Amino acid sequence: MVRTCCVVGCNVRSHDREGKKLDNGLSFHHFPSWRQREGSHVSDITKQRRQAWIAAVRRADIEFRAIPSFLLVCSRHFLSGKPAYEMDVTNPDWAPTLHMGHDDKPVSDSERHARRTQRKRKRAPIAVEVDVPAANVDSGDGSDSVTEAEGQTKDCVYSQQGRAEINRLLEENRLLRAQLQKTELNETFLKDNTEKVSYYTGLHCYAVLMSLFNTVKDFLPISKTQTGFQMLLLTLMRLRLDLPVQHLCHLFDVSHKTLSSVFTDTIDVLYARLGALVHWPERHCLQATMPPQFTETFGKRVAIIVDCFEIRTERPSNLKARAQTYSLYKGTHTIKYLIGITPHGAISFISRGWGGRASDKHITERCGILQRLLPGDVVLADRGFDIRDAVGMMCAEVKIPAFTKGYCQLDARDVEQTRATAHLRIHVERVIGSLRNTFKMLHTTMPIRLLLSCEAEDTTFLDKIVKVCCVFVNMCCSKPGPNDTCSC
Repeated sequence: MVRTCCVVGCNVRSHDREGKKLDNGLSFHHFPSWRQREGSHVSDITKQRRQAWIAAVRRADIEFRAIPSFLLVCSRHFLSGKPAYEMDVTNPDWAPTLHMGHDDKPVSDSERHARRTQRKRKRAPIAVEVDVPAANVDSGDGSDSVTEAEGQTKDCVYSQQGRAEINRLLEENRLLRAQLQKTELNETFLKDNTEKVSYYTGLHCYAVLMSLFNTVKDFLPISKTQTGFQMLLLTLMRLRLDLPVQHLCHLFDVSHKTLSSVFTDTIDVLYARLGALVHWPERHCLQATMPPQFTETFGKRVAIIVDCFEIRTERPSNLKARAQTYSLYKGTHTIKYLIGITPHGAISFISRGWGGRASDKHITERCGILQRLLPGDVVLADRGFDIRDAVGMMCAEVKIPAFTKGYCQLDARDVEQTRATAHLRIHVERVIGSLRNTFKMLHTTMPIRLLLSCEAEDTTFLDKIVKVCCVFVNMCCSKPGPNDTCSC
C-alpha cells in the first residue's frame, strides 16, 4: 500500500511509481485520536494534540471530527523522527514542527523541553548529604570532584527512590487484583468453595457446575459484555435466589434489556440440551434400584409417585383465562403442574402447565403420563387423584389412601394399607418441597408474559423454567428414604 505525506509541499512517498518500496528510512504516522472515555485529563490532552496537528498541517480539507485514515504525516517533520508520547506536552515532537511549509514558530521547542526537565530535577528532594574531605576542597581540582560526587549521589538517590516506588505500586496492583478477583462473579469466585456454589446456584459442588457449563458452553449465545460462564451463573442465581432484576443488573454490570435477553437465551439452551435428564426409566432400571421399603409393601411394581403443585401468577385481564387459572385450593390465580418421581427419588415426569382450576384427575388423563405405564405397574397418588379407571385402562393399578366410605373408621387392613401408602407417597412431597425451596423463583408471582407460548413452540417459557429446575434437582443428591443415606 502506497503511503504519502499529507503536509503541503512534502512529496515523501513510501513506494516509487513502479510500486517498489523505497528504502528512505522514513515512517508514516496517523493523526492522533481524541480519546473521550478515559477521563477528563486524557480527553483534554488528546483533543489539544489533535488540534495542534491539524493547525500544524494547515490543510483546508481536514476537519477535526473526520480525518481520513489515509492522511499521514511522515517522520521528517519530527526532530526525533517520530511523534512523542502524548502526555509529554512540552516535548518538541508532541506535534509536527519541521518542514511544514510555513514560518510560524512551533508550539514547543527542544530548549523549552530541556528547561522543564531541569526544573523537575531541581524540585526533587535530596535525601543524602555528601561529606567531602577538606583536602579535596583545597586541591586545585577539588570543586570538580565535589560536583561529580554530588551528581553521582543524586542519581543513586533517584534510582533508589524510583525502584522503591515501582515496587510499592506493583505490590498495590497485586493486592487490588486479588481483591477484584474475590468479588468478580466468574469461575474464580466459586472455585473450591462448595458453600458458595450451593448458595448461589443450588448445585451441590463446583465439579457439577463446571460439568454443566462444559455441556452447554458451545451453545450459549455470544455476548459482548458477558462470558459464557457469567451467563450461566446469572441464570442460576435468578432461579436460585429470585433476586430483583435491577440488583442482578448492578451485580453483572448489564442493562435490564441485556439481562432479560441473556436469561431467556440461556434457559432455552438449558431446556434444549438438558431436558432429556427428566426421563422415564426402563422397568428393569426401576426394579434394580427399588428401595427395600417399596419392595416390602408393593414388591417391585411401583413405577411412579405422582402429585401436583401450583405456582402463583398475575391476574389475567382476559375473563376466560381468569376463570381457568383461578384455584379454589390456593384462593388465587395459579398454574398447576403434575410431577412424578421414581421410588428412588428422581423426577421422571413433569407435565406442561395447566390452569389452577383444572383438577388432578383432568390433568392426569390429558398430560400423557398414562401412556407411559406398562401392564402391572403401580402408581402411588393422593386421594384427589380419582384415576382408578383411567389407570386400569392401561392394565396398571393406582394406590391411594383409603376413604372411610361412610363408616366411622377404617378396618385394620385398610389402616395398614393407608399407612404404608402415605408413608411412601410422602417422598413426592419432599421432592416438590426441595424443588421450590432450592429455586425460589418458583415461589414468586409469575408475570403473564411467561404464560404465553414461545414462538413456533407449544411450550410456555414458564414450562421451560420449571423443567430446567427439575433437571437441576436431578443433578443434585438423590432424595434418600427414611433409612437411606445420600449416594453422593
